[in-house]
Amino acid sequence: MPYRLNRAFLRLAGPDATSFLNNLVTQDVTRLSQERVLYASLLTPQGKVIADMFLWGGQEEIFIELDPSRAEDVLRRLSMYKLRANVAIENVSSSLSALWDAKGFARAAADPRFPDGALGWRAIGAAFDLEDGSGHLDARRIALGTPDLARDAALEEVFALEALLEELHGVDFQKGCFVGQENVSRMKRRATTRKKFCPVVFEGEPPPYGAAVRAGEAEFGSIRTGLAGRAIALLRLDRARDAIAKGEELRAGDTPIRLDPPDWLILPARDD
Repeated sequence: MPYRLNRAFLRLAGPDATSFLNNLVTQDVTRLSQERVLYASLLTPQGKVIADMFLWGGQEEIFIELDPSRAEDVLRRLSMYKLRANVAIENVSSSLSALWDAKGFARAAADPRFPDGALGWRAIGAAFDLEDGSGHLDARRIALGTPDLARDAALEEVFALEALLEELHGVDFQKGCFVGQENVSRMKRRATTRKKFCPVVFEGEPPPYGAAVRAGEAEFGSIRTGLAGRAIALLRLDRARDAIAKGEELRAGDTPIRLDPPDWLILPARDD
């Protein structure tokens, strides 16, 4: 039996639905002709994350699944970009549900951030009265080191590569233009991404959300969502790794912590 997730849905319909969205988001939307779901993000022109999202559908009807706290802002921005595009955009959250742990469910697909299914299988469908699976999903994503960008980052706080969009298959560097592409491509080309989300481990309950991560007087970032023994942190990883190499202890408030980067995380180079 799948779980229900608290998600919002925007529907784009019309002959220009694919080309319109493809010019805006970080993912190659034309791939929906071959794949059931894609992970993507809408960025500011400066390359910072407005909202991450899952894209479902096909050529002339696309559903954007996203966090409810970002839905109206994304709807407003898409409507602003619409101009003469032949596409209708509406909020259809009341008629759809997001399902998780849904392998075997009709039209289910592995979460595209981990195509091997490590982050579960997702599906969308008519509204169902199912158990809320948010806690189960949180446990899985935090174990894997995956941020929830609506909770672990403020609106327009992080750049696309800081948000791990490259590692989590949320940006296509070959597709051509999208909003914020110039900055994303420059950071990729120059390997200038020093701040990133990274899991940390510790004993006991997690430090408070926003607790500063320090070594001595030097501050490297802060704790975001967490569970007992493990949390997601947003850190200057180059500086944190330099401190560790010098034998300094990282702490979040009074709690000693250790970095626990997954093997898929692209780590920045340390200062020599």
